[in-house]
Amino acid sequence: MNVFATHGAFSWCELMTRDPQAAMAFYGKLFGWTFETSAGGQGPYQVIKAQDAPVGGIMRTPPAAGAMPPMWGCYVTVDDVDATAAQCTAWGGSVVMPPTDIPSVGRFAVLKDPQGAVLTAITYQRR
Repeated sequence: MNVFATHGAFSWCELMTRDPQAAMAFYGKLFGWTFETSAGGQGPYQVIKAQDAPVGGIMRTPPAAGAMPPMWGCYVTVDDVDATAAQCTAWGGSVVMPPTDIPSVGRFAVLKDPQGAVLTAITYQRR
């Protein structure tokens, strides 16, 4: 199964933290992860690799997030993120961040279910 093309599959995990270097040192030792730096909109983005396969990322918490504590976020692949965001609202959830493009990656939206749990839906660009 290709998790980047399968509707409903968990496809990426991402940590936002005020100290990416400390997080990389900790998780690198804990899980044996390696990291590859790539450019990001908020500064360097650290791609997490498990046995050389990209599985997630670590980024600095953006200033606009204020005092938000470090947190992991999950991405779920969807066929159409705009339609998924609309369904979320129609079915009692809410859209925390509206569908937004990530250049050369895809389009994502942050959603909240009726109980308050948050996750990110993403439609990846077809390559």
